[in-house]
Amino acid sequence: MIKKNFLIKFSLIFSIFLVDQISKYYIINMFKFQNDLIYLTSFLNFQLIWNEGIAFGLLSFNDDFFYNLITLVIFFVIIILLFLIKKEDQYSYFYSMIVGGALGNFVDRIRHSSVPDFIDFHISNFHWFVFNIADIFVSLGVVCLIIAEIFFNKNKSNEKI
Repeated sequence: MIKKNFLIKFSLIFSIFLVDQISKYYIINMFKFQNDLIYLTSFLNFQLIWNEGIAFGLLSFNDDFFYNLITLVIFFVIIILLFLIKKEDQYSYFYSMIVGGALGNFVDRIRHSSVPDFIDFHISNFHWFVFNIADIFVSLGVVCLIIAEIFFNKNKSNEKI
């Protein structure tokens, strides 16, 4: 019998992956007909950017070796996180959010040789990095892990230095 927690974690991963892939498919097809920007609000636009690096375009190289190396590292990180999800601890749902987003971007790296980013958040002329739904969940999972580790870790030592 499959455990209830496993189904919840798998559903979370699959839901994040599915929403990410559907949003990217929609945006890629929309930008076939409209090239530049789609203005949504005074602080949010859609702008299709093809990212060959990792999060927020970091580590972008014009070299296939480095691109393939980064893709391989991402694959191994996903595998490690899947093993961590298998453990029944308080962090496994955060790992599931990270895996859902990482899988979405990993599939894009294989399919398109880059990741489509399209959410352009800005305040006046200051623009944050363009990102996608997968990036949101990877970042959210990491932030939740950090907060949980800092504020809620029960193994934390109360000794004074």
